[in-house]
Amino acid sequence: MVEVKVQSLGIDQGSKTPVVILQELAGERMLPIWIGPAEASAIAMELAGMKYTRPLTHDLAASLIRSLGGSLTRVVITRVQENTYFAELVIQRGMEVFSIDARPSDSIAIALRLAARMFTADDLLSSTPLDVAAADVDEDEPPLSPGEAGGFPSPEHLQEYLKRLNPEDLGRFNP
Repeated sequence: MVEVKVQSLGIDQGSKTPVVILQELAGERMLPIWIGPAEASAIAMELAGMKYTRPLTHDLAASLIRSLGGSLTRVVITRVQENTYFAELVIQRGMEVFSIDARPSDSIAIALRLAARMFTADDLLSSTPLDVAAADVDEDEPPLSPGEAGGFPSPEHLQEYLKRLNPEDLGRFNP
């Protein structure tokens, strides 16, 4: 297994769908995972440090893990089968360890909220670049990625972007 981090979040220019790109910590290889608009928003909001007064779904899942005495020790993206990615949440409670099947996008959103490490199978990583545009409001604003072009947007910028976001802007999601 190879440890990864969220490298960027954007729109795949070919399919016009949101994609989260994971990058190995000790290298340049990447793992693009196409995700839904709701999961893209959940990941973007956490990366930008935005919090709502009431918990959203991924906040609720993180709260449940903590409240039940568990800790998310890691997320593992295990494989891709017929264009579907598979992941596991590895939760420890006392001496017990639970492995829970989950979608990678949900796993990433929860891992970010709980500051858990993320891993993937070595054979899923690729050196091939992907044509992804940062999901931003306009060209004068920073992108929704931690790239060298300015980092993540401010919470205010992201909030404004999410308010203006039309699901058709992200294209049709085909898992």
